[in-house]
Formats: sequence, structure tokens, C-alpha cells
Amino acid sequence: MSGRVSGTRILVTGAGSGMGRSIARALAAEGARLTLFDLNGEAAEVVRDEIVSQGGEAVVSAGNVTVRADVAAAVAASVDAYGGLDVLFAIAGMIKPMHFLETTEENWRLTLDVNGLGTLICQQEAAKQMIAQGTGGKLILTSSIAGRQGYPNFASYCASKFAVTALTQAGARALAEHKITVNAFAPGVVDTPLWQKLDLDIMELGDTEKPGQAFAEFSGDILAGRAGRAEDVNGTALYLASSDSDYMTGQIVMIDGGMVLV
Repeated sequence: MSGRVSGTRILVTGAGSGMGRSIARALAAEGARLTLFDLNGEAAEVVRDEIVSQGGEAVVSAGNVTVRADVAAAVAASVDAYGGLDVLFAIAGMIKPMHFLETTEENWRLTLDVNGLGTLICQQEAAKQMIAQGTGGKLILTSSIAGRQGYPNFASYCASKFAVTALTQAGARALAEHKITVNAFAPGVVDTPLWQKLDLDIMELGDTEKPGQAFAEFSGDILAGRAGRAEDVNGTALYLASSDSDYMTGQIVMIDGGMVLV
């Protein structure tokens, strides 16, 4: 531990599993004071217990990123526990693949609500607290390779991640005067519960024949020679949360092993 974010008050949404869990644990190991927000409160409590057992600090706030009161309560939990909020990681998201011509209004609205509107609400509520503190802050959003190019079975998801790019740039311009930076990281194919479910969903669409096939096929062109692991994102997350990234805003950092070159 080098203490790169020692004492930094950080809210992580989607902290109960996958990349959210991995990033939260990495931040705690570097001295961060965590507020763990997840729709599954019990999963977040497990992560909290893991962090505390290793000598870290973490509290839990359960809720839905599309419900402003829930997000405001998570920000308040950080204020109550640590006296303020310095960094937001907006990681919570969802994906439900559908063939392009069969994509429904319900699928579109749900995906855009969680990944787009939920991200905006998190930005707004965190930024309001940071502005009130007067000390600046960092908003770190979650994009995807699907925010760089469209995929036929993921139209709604791609649109939602392109929206994250817009929210990154809009937020960076809107909040610069308050010394708040806004950046995003963009993973590719990562072995997490989200991708494990996605693999099965693609099989149910009839596009693959066996579990693991979609994951393997999507991973086939990665220049690094393998699919991502949740911990592959941790280094970039620490960079974005630390003072090392103070002169960076409005940017999307690709962490995909060279799957998409832009």
C-alpha cells in the first residue's frame, strides 16, 4: 500500500460485485474511505466486511441509481460517515441484449434509464455536495467499448454508453469552474457476473450454441491475447481517483486490451 488516495472520501456505485467490488477493494487498500452503493444491499455489505477485515473503512447505502432520493442518501451517507465527498465512481449499469430489429421500447427505456439517467443523477448529486464543500472533486464514469462503436445485439446498451461519453464531456465543461473534473474509463470484455449473464443471454437469443461461446468469440480479437479481469481496471481507477489525474478532464480512457483502437 502506497496510500495514493489516503483519506479520500469516495462513493462507488455498483460496488457489490464485478468491477465495482474490485475497484472499491483496491481504493480501500490505498487508504480511501468508501461509501458502497448497490441495488443489492446485502452484496455491498459483504464487500464492506471484506474491506473492514483488512483494516479499511467502508459504509453501505443500498438503492437504485435511477432514484434521485437513493443517490442523495448515498451522498449523505458519505457526509455523515466522513464529513464530505471527494470522488464518485459511477459504475452501476445493466445490459440486456436483443436483436436490432426486435429491440423494444421497454428495453431501450430501462437501459437508458439505468446507464444514462442513472449516471447523470449520480453526477448531479455528487457535484452538488462537492460544490457546497468548495474543495473541488472528481467524477469518474463508466463507459465501454460499446461507447465507441455499435454492436447489432446491443443497440440500447451502445446508445447508453455513447450517452456516457456525452455526459463526461458535458459535465467536464459544466463543472470546471468548480474545480471538479469528469472522466470515464471504458472496459472491453471483462470476466465479471455481468458478462457471465450476458453470455447466457446471447445464447438464449440463438446466436451461440453453448455457454462461454459468446465470451470466447468477443475476446478473440483482443490484442493483449486474453479477456479482461476485474482487477485490470484497478490501476486506471486509482490514477483517476488520485491527484495524478488533476490536469485531466473530459476524457474516456480505454481499458480493453486493444480490442477497439481509437
